Amino acid sequence: MKSYPAVMAVTALLLTGCSSAPLAQGAASAEAEAGAGEQIQVGIIPIVDVAPIYLGQEQGFFEDEGLSLELVPAQGGAAIVPAVTSGTMDFGFSNVSSMLLAKSKGLDVKVVASGASSTGEEGKDFGGILVAKDSPITSAADLAGKTVAVNTLNNINDTTVRASVRKAGGDPSTIKFVELAFPDMQAALERGQVDAIQVVEPFLTTGTGAGDTLLASNYVDAADGLTVGAYFTTAATVSDNPELVEKFTAAMEKSLTYAQDNPDAVREILPTYTKIDAATAEKLVLPDFASEINRASVEELVTLSKDDGLLTEDVNLDELLP
Repeated sequence: MKSYPAVMAVTALLLTGCSSAPLAQGAASAEAEAGAGEQIQVGIIPIVDVAPIYLGQEQGFFEDEGLSLELVPAQGGAAIVPAVTSGTMDFGFSNVSSMLLAKSKGLDVKVVASGASSTGEEGKDFGGILVAKDSPITSAADLAGKTVAVNTLNNINDTTVRASVRKAGGDPSTIKFVELAFPDMQAALERGQVDAIQVVEPFLTTGTGAGDTLLASNYVDAADGLTVGAYFTTAATVSDNPELVEKFTAAMEKSLTYAQDNPDAVREILPTYTKIDAATAEKLVLPDFASEINRASVEELVTLSKDDGLLTEDVNLDELLP
């Protein structure tokens, strides 16, 4: 088994994606129990998106492949990407923008399985843009010139917010983005410190429950069936240990299919590794757990990221995606 305390010392090469550490209950609850089979470490973010891997572990899909998981919680892609590329972890979960950025910087990242995707339904997705109930902002186009909070700058959330503004006919270049942790956004919105916030579940449900207005579903506006997060390793691992990668990918595909077909099981497992209570879990809009990467949506994300200046050149998706 590899040692993972060194993860905390890894330099943060990339920005965190659509993650939020305050959802975690603690490392102890996120670690897998040792079991039979080859032990591997997987860096995860304790959020709704990774429910399938917990379900797959519970259902024995990884054990069936001869694998024993140790799920290592992290703040987000800023810790997980360098941990995987340095060999500290075997696999990791991150948002697609972080992996595009990593690839553009010459880091060895290789996607091996899908993770979480947009539902594709406006107003019924797991991420969205909220404004206060008394806000004069009535369209995403009205965000031009306004202040919008995202959990991390220059990543998938501000990129997709800009997509919503463009779609509505506004000028996204005039938006002022500020970085706030998801748990801090609601208070900032209520105090008038920001004009809008981009949040994911469970903050989307708690926000609308507090009276906020859902202005737009930014993942839906960015691309049809947007693949938001995925599991990855390195191309070196794929080359040197293809059997391990095949086993992990097979177990993940079973896990994603099971999660997609059993939403009640997803809701039941959320309180076991996050601070989401059972009552809130029942109300959440769950991601789509498609078992395949939507390449067209990733291509669109590359285009959007180039338009916004996050990427300065094309990324070779044949090298990045399965």
